[in-house]
Amino acid sequence: MMPTYRRRLRVEGATLALSGAAGTAALLAFVPDDATANPVSTAVQLGVVAVLLAWLGPRSVRRAIGAATVPAPGERLSGEPTPLWQLPCIVAVLATPFALLGAWDASLRVTLGCVLVGLIQAAVLERIVAASERSTGERYVRLPGSRILRGTRLGRLTPARSAPARDRGPDRAARRR
Repeated sequence: MMPTYRRRLRVEGATLALSGAAGTAALLAFVPDDATANPVSTAVQLGVVAVLLAWLGPRSVRRAIGAATVPAPGERLSGEPTPLWQLPCIVAVLATPFALLGAWDASLRVTLGCVLVGLIQAAVLERIVAASERSTGERYVRLPGSRILRGTRLGRLTPARSAPARDRGPDRAARRR
């Protein structure tokens, strides 16, 4: 079964948050003094990230839901999830350049930022999609062609298309005879 957009937000967000938390724990374990330098700057920068996420995240998800299209009959739908193994790599690739420059506090900001992004994705954005699914009775899946800078393309699945009909055999009335 293809992953729904809602499940994708929840699982990928949780994985990103855990990856960021693991990176944060490693920095605090191995370079605690350098990683915690400039705590005011870290707090301010993370506050800015949180405000931007609170504003842009729901806006982006609502826009994707509003632009969701009904897939053509027979169109191959996969849900196109991001492979979960890529998320820890993303955290490492973002944090490593700062660590190589000795800016351990900047690396900590990156890992903590990943925790924030993952938590918002898993807890807040997923709930927006859940509310839309409840109100419309439809499910959403990510469509091919979605890109990080162009946005997520969603397909709208009606209840009949989202769950394949199962052959349940003879109905109860026929079984009682």
